[in-house]
Amino acid sequence: MDAFHFDEIIKIRKVDADGKKYDKVSRIEARCHDGETSIQLDINSELYPMQPRELYRMVISKTLNMDGSAVTSHPPEGEQKSLADKFEYIVHGLVYKVSMDTSGPDKKVVVYVSFGGLQLMLKSDPLKVQKFKLDEKLYLLLRKMTK
Repeated sequence: MDAFHFDEIIKIRKVDADGKKYDKVSRIEARCHDGETSIQLDINSELYPMQPRELYRMVISKTLNMDGSAVTSHPPEGEQKSLADKFEYIVHGLVYKVSMDTSGPDKKVVVYVSFGGLQLMLKSDPLKVQKFKLDEKLYLLLRKMTK
């Protein structure tokens, strides 16, 4: 779907690597299968616990509507199919910073999104994150992959 800013399979590498700071929140570190995209994501671990080595599909989208149209209100029950029907964990947030990381041999773009205090840091090749715009509202959706 054209509305997707990001659609990848991620592998959880670490959970709370710096120690658990909050009772109901965990910070996960993950990588995409391309090996070049790294992710740090705060999740509500009480609602959606994640463990190292697990695989998840992660989608970041402008909308939950299957046809790519903007979300304007909640449709009556059963009238419209939603991306939310296909995922287990969904949060809505705002892109608050986009910056360039030149510390390594390859230039990477770092995108920061806040989901009501839960943070996402996505670091990747500039071509993979070119759709992200400052002050844009987005949905992050996760679903555990079965083996």
